[in-house]
Amino acid sequence: MKYWLMKSEPDVFSFDDLKKRPKKTEPWNGVRNYQARNFMRDEMKIGDQILFYHSSCDIPGVAGIAKVSSQTYPDITQFEATSEYFDPKATKENPRWFLIDVTFMKDLKSFVSLEEIKKHKNLSEMRLLQRGNRLSILPVTREEFEYILKLGT
Repeated sequence: MKYWLMKSEPDVFSFDDLKKRPKKTEPWNGVRNYQARNFMRDEMKIGDQILFYHSSCDIPGVAGIAKVSSQTYPDITQFEATSEYFDPKATKENPRWFLIDVTFMKDLKSFVSLEEIKKHKNLSEMRLLQRGNRLSILPVTREEFEYILKLGT
């Protein structure tokens, strides 16, 4: 099993939104960065656990825990001309963009803010904290994942 941190802007799609979805599941669409796409397409597997991270907001941080609940499949928004994620170079025969389904697992008792994460030496090597790591999907070590879980309980 692998562990991930996936970022979403809470005014676009929040952890609470995920909990309200049918089956508490949502396709993670709209990823248009090749490295983030490659993580989904090549490395994410059903059952992998996710730190659901709120970004681009007043207080960024980990809002809850989710899991990967599907194999990768083509992101249909790349084919929809009216979508902000439309890609004219993508075809159904040769899709460029992929997604996975994400399912709610559990709430944290307390939100783990970015500022709180920065305070802990055990998390100092976390990719989230490294300069230039602005990807919406980042790998997380098991130790980092478990440490953040403890911070949230």
